[in-house]
Amino acid sequence: MSAHHAPVLLDSIALVSTLGEHSANTVIVSGSHGGVSAASFVVDHPYRPMIVFFNDAGIGKDSAGIAGLAMLEAIGVAGCAYSHVSARIGEAADGLANGVVSHVNTPARAMGIQAGDRVAALVAARCGPPAAAVLAPVTGAAQPPHADGA
Repeated sequence: MSAHHAPVLLDSIALVSTLGEHSANTVIVSGSHGGVSAASFVVDHPYRPMIVFFNDAGIGKDSAGIAGLAMLEAIGVAGCAYSHVSARIGEAADGLANGVVSHVNTPARAMGIQAGDRVAALVAARCGPPAAAVLAPVTGAAQPPHADGA
C-alpha cells in the first residue's frame, strides 16, 4: 500500500486540521506525544491519513504517551510511536530522520511495521525517497496570545 501524497511533517498534530482533504491516505510524522489528547485531533478530522507517527514521550503512567494508538486503531488508521530516546519530542523532522518505532497498533502491524523499524525507512517505502518527498512542516496556524496580551 502506498500513500497518494508526500509525507507531511507536523511538529504538532494539532495542525492536522490545516491539511484538509490533503491528509487523506497520507503519511504523517508528528512530533507530538501519542496520547489521547493528541490522537483526538486525528480522530476528529474528517480525512483519514494512512498512517500517523507520534513520539512515545517516554510512555508514562498508564501508558499515557501511547494511549492514542488504540484510538487510531478504532477508526482504522495505522498508528506508530517512535522512541523518545531516538528523536526529540515536538520535532517531526527529527522523528522522521532518527525515529525508531517502539509501539504499533494493529493496522500498523498488519502493514508489516514492528518495533525497531526506522521511521525514515518506513516513510520512504510508502512515499519514495525522502529528498523528493518530504514537505516542510505546516505553518501559519493561529498562535495563542501571550499571557501579557502581546
